[in-house]
Amino acid sequence: MINIGIDVGAKNIKIVALKDGQIVAKEQILAGFETKETTLALYNAVLKKANISPDEVDSITSTGSGRKAADFASVSVTEVTAATKGATNLFPSVRCVIDVGAEEGKTIRCDKDGKIIDFALNEKCAAGAGAFIESMARALEVNVEDFGEISLKSSIDIPLNAQCAVFAESEVVSLLHAKTEKKDIAKAVNDAVASRITSMARKVGFEKDIELIGGMAKNTGFVSALKKALESEIIIPEEPEYISAYGAALITE
Repeated sequence: MINIGIDVGAKNIKIVALKDGQIVAKEQILAGFETKETTLALYNAVLKKANISPDEVDSITSTGSGRKAADFASVSVTEVTAATKGATNLFPSVRCVIDVGAEEGKTIRCDKDGKIIDFALNEKCAAGAGAFIESMARALEVNVEDFGEISLKSSIDIPLNAQCAVFAESEVVSLLHAKTEKKDIAKAVNDAVASRITSMARKVGFEKDIELIGGMAKNTGFVSALKKALESEIIIPEEPEYISAYGAALITE
């Protein structure tokens, strides 16, 4: 059986190809403005990489906020469904899945069978997602890749009161003018995102084990802040940004 999972996110498109349940190829690319064309091109690239012809594919499942762009998919599922499927398939002990991507954060509570019990989304404000970190990194003139590591060098707690990314950026500018060190501001930003995600987790009633997926799982400062806020260890898969695409591939007709 050859199954393809396509996760069309707000920023990146991720595709995973499974052959008899094992990953044989995976790729990601910026979504860009021509999302349909980009998705199809990436799909063909993944098939070529895995040496699979289109006729050999048994199922194609799409997910993500832009999943309609993958109009050649045979099945379409929500991000919550795909994230939970992928996360719990890798780690069956997981009872809470936290997925933080570019423009959306979500917390999902599930049972021992991987069935979704409840979930909460943070889809209307970037302050609980990766786009907020990118915006703050620009304000600090710091590479996004270095943002997490810089924040880990700080031990100072500075609360960011604004709940909106726009107002929070104004706070960051004010802190810069007050000669606050960049590492301390970076920690404040990661703490603020972790606080928002933790509030969502408490809303759905989380319990261990907790798994963090999505691109923000690569932000070490955010991971540290989230562990502290949740007062718990967190499982992070090897390639957290691919988990929803992987979960989509596991879902067949």
